[in-house]
Amino acid sequence: MASQLLNVTRTLSKLSLNTKCRLGNTLIKLEQELAPQPLFSNPSRNTNFFNKLPAHDLWKGITSVSNAGKKRGRGKTVSKKNIKDLNRGQIIGVGKANIVWPGLTAPIIRGKEIVEQQQLPEDPERQKKLDALRDQMGTHRYAKLSPIERGWSGAKMPGRSIGPPDPIGEEIFTGFDSKVIELKTVFNMKGNFGRKRRVSATVVTGNQNGVAGFANGKGQEPKTALRKAKNRSGQKLMHIKIFRNHTVYHNFFTQFGATKIFVQQKPEGYGLVCHRAIKTICEVVGIKDLHAKVEGSTSVTHVMKAFFLGLIRQKSHEEIAESKGLHLVEFCKENGYFPTVLASPAKCRSPDEIKNDEILDFTQYCYDGRVVLKKKKHPPFYTKHKSYEIYLKKQEKLRNKEEVKMNLIAQYGEIRSFLTEKYPECRPYKEPKKEQAEEDSNT
Repeated sequence: MASQLLNVTRTLSKLSLNTKCRLGNTLIKLEQELAPQPLFSNPSRNTNFFNKLPAHDLWKGITSVSNAGKKRGRGKTVSKKNIKDLNRGQIIGVGKANIVWPGLTAPIIRGKEIVEQQQLPEDPERQKKLDALRDQMGTHRYAKLSPIERGWSGAKMPGRSIGPPDPIGEEIFTGFDSKVIELKTVFNMKGNFGRKRRVSATVVTGNQNGVAGFANGKGQEPKTALRKAKNRSGQKLMHIKIFRNHTVYHNFFTQFGATKIFVQQKPEGYGLVCHRAIKTICEVVGIKDLHAKVEGSTSVTHVMKAFFLGLIRQKSHEEIAESKGLHLVEFCKENGYFPTVLASPAKCRSPDEIKNDEILDFTQYCYDGRVVLKKKKHPPFYTKHKSYEIYLKKQEKLRNKEEVKMNLIAQYGEIRSFLTEKYPECRPYKEPKKEQAEEDSNT
């Protein structure tokens, strides 16, 4: 550096315009003080790639995968769980040859004696202990979930329960449970930071008794997003009508965006035959029997919003009877098709007041004139055989026997015909009950 300054000074002295003020004396002094050095010296680097970075970054460059590589599916088996730390279990200065090194593995002075270097017998178990320690690393496995705690697909979060919302002051959500509907990673492009990664979670909360709500939460980590969504859903609860504590009040059609859902009311014991997102919502709300057909987009959030819209817009039986001005009567197979009046209007319309083009079919009225798209059922293969025609001819006399029986019981309360009034003894025999039979035998 000094030699370079000397060269610069010589150049400046030659370019000086004032001849009286020369730098000759100064140059002579500098030349005498400085040792002769070459005009151009090559600078030497004392750092390189291996000693510039710490060991952690060097290992990370070998074992990690870039973001672009992760998108292409590379490095699925490379993670912190699979990397083995070879330094674990070893002590500096102690190796395969068991030697005492003063100042490294032992003090230089022990009491009044100076410790000398000495060879100790080798430890045959040392390598086995290291191998056993290394075998324990890189074999981390998650604990298996019980079948009840699993979600829709294995150990992933959608469909799993995450407990009730956190209490707000003294208010505690007793009897509530939250289930995850969706958990995904989202990116937002920022001007300064580029692609900003966050986690989005959609959660449904309910008390399994007609009160439920849903919300969305975002955070840097999945736990943060799930906690935010769970607590927000507890603040957005809504009341949902449940018929006889097991199903919806009536069939209904609902739509959100391109998602269309046809929901059917089912008897007790039928179960939940529907989309898995609808099934999760029903479990939280308290609906046990339902059939739902989804048409169009099957986006989980759209399915959830459409189903909640349909549940909120349900009409009670009294509202349906008042809007139509007719009695609402139920015929179900479980009751032997006996009519059961569910609701009656304040003023019932007469047959003359009903228009000819008015929709009187209950299912069509609930679906607002829409029809469920059903696949065409092809006849079974055996219908083309000659033996099937023979079978139909033999069964001709028994055709509609069960249906006719049910209709007679529903209409007249017994199995009868147009000759029953003339010949009342021509009725099907009914076995008397045990109590009545005992009384008749005693008398």
